[in-house]
Amino acid sequence: MYNNRKLAVYLPIAFALVLIAGFFLGATLVRVSSVNETLLQGFKSQKYDPVSDVIAYIKQDYVDSVDVDKLSRSAIEGILADLDPHSQFISAEEFNEVNDPLLGNFDGIGVQFRIESDTVYIINTIPGGPSAKAGILAGDRIIKVEKKLIAGVKVTNNDVMKLLKGERGTKVNISVLRRGVAGLLKFELTRDVIPTYSVDIAFLPEPGTGYLKLSKFSATTAEELSQALITLKSKGMKSLILDLRGNSGGYLQAAISVADEFLPAGKLIVYTEGINRPRQIANATEKGLFEKGKLIVLIDEGSASSSEIVAGALQDNDRATIVGRRSFGKGLVQEQLSLPDGSALRLTVARYYTPTGRSIQKPYTKGHAEEYMDELYERMAHGEMESQDSIKFNDSLKYTTPGGRTVYGGGGIMPDVYLPVEKNEKYAYYNAIMNKGLIYQYAFDYTDKNRKTLNAYKSFEDFDRLFTITPAIFQGFIDLGTKNGIKPDPAGIAFSKAEISNLMKALIARNIYDEKGFYPIFLKSDKTFAKAVDELKTIK
Repeated sequence: MYNNRKLAVYLPIAFALVLIAGFFLGATLVRVSSVNETLLQGFKSQKYDPVSDVIAYIKQDYVDSVDVDKLSRSAIEGILADLDPHSQFISAEEFNEVNDPLLGNFDGIGVQFRIESDTVYIINTIPGGPSAKAGILAGDRIIKVEKKLIAGVKVTNNDVMKLLKGERGTKVNISVLRRGVAGLLKFELTRDVIPTYSVDIAFLPEPGTGYLKLSKFSATTAEELSQALITLKSKGMKSLILDLRGNSGGYLQAAISVADEFLPAGKLIVYTEGINRPRQIANATEKGLFEKGKLIVLIDEGSASSSEIVAGALQDNDRATIVGRRSFGKGLVQEQLSLPDGSALRLTVARYYTPTGRSIQKPYTKGHAEEYMDELYERMAHGEMESQDSIKFNDSLKYTTPGGRTVYGGGGIMPDVYLPVEKNEKYAYYNAIMNKGLIYQYAFDYTDKNRKTLNAYKSFEDFDRLFTITPAIFQGFIDLGTKNGIKPDPAGIAFSKAEISNLMKALIARNIYDEKGFYPIFLKSDKTFAKAVDELKTIK
């Protein structure tokens, strides 16, 4: 692990890591005893199933009562842990939580919420959804769901989602507290299909240049992307910056469809292969909507799986310039098997390979998933985030694209233009407030207290032009930091004031206008985006 003091000089990096649970560790004190004859015969038979038979033996003869379902799950998780870091057992209780984000929709009441000070605040309602139709407003606090108190009781995000989500057509009663209104307001909501989106935003930050932020690869990604490209081209887009930073992946087919939009017919996108899966090849079709314009793809250490397939396909075909930092390094393909009890098994069945033939799966040791995930922190400890020279590739994994670019397999996609994390001791104050989430908290509190004034702006453009972070607003934020144990650092504050103010404004805009308000402001201080804009000017 890296030294925390070293981290203080870096811009903060948010790692979206999902640890696969379930290591089956056994240290057994053995005692010889008589074994049930039926079980013994089972052990000796050709149909011997050690897992089932051992669990049956435990259930029959163990000294205390046992939860057989829990034992079975532990056994399954233990088996999977000894395979690879991405094979996963999903319980029936977790199934919807894990799968809904990739389906493009779910059944619920249509709200975005945030838990702050042990209270569930509505950030926004989904236009046309049950909550919006019923009159629930941004800023409302959910106090009760079906007469169950959820305020002040240490409720979690998952707890709230389980209460609010449900089958389409079912009803749920909620009670909300609204600023300026006495008592609780009661609503009976009928759950409905709530869409989720892969494209966070697609707009022209400057004439002729499009920016498209893709957050995941779901069942609706291909359709969303096509519509976004059509709209951007109608507005005069000639060049595009495709942002895959922090995109941890999703469906393989979605990745193929995304890459297809940028590659001419016949170009290889990806191929997969496993010992029990014959090679399957995916080539681009004739449907691409943006096959010739200038293209930049942004990646970082949070870009994984499907994001790496797209970046690899575009890099290996010399179609795009990749800008950012080395991606995560997930080159394994999972298939999901639904089980009779509502649970599911995601099993790694193949590896995928980029058009030049490289596997970008980073090394792993079976049974050590935690070490595998911690490799991102090790990159920082070894200096990768500050210097490209610290990254060592095996020459045996070197490949060459048709255009003559050298690319490597064996651990993520290395960008063509590497951007290190900026190192400066003056970022210590910025890091401290970011690590405690204080900018997010202050922006939310400010929005909540000033919602009437903020809603008076006629449009986002009106807000962006007229709203500023005044000295009084900024000082209020510094005071919040002081109350949370962060001593004011005049040099650090002066150094990062512009960046803090821009992020604060972007977060306030998100609370009012969603992602379409956040990104146009945030990108003004995003150095990776600025570098991408500069790179576009060098592409012929």
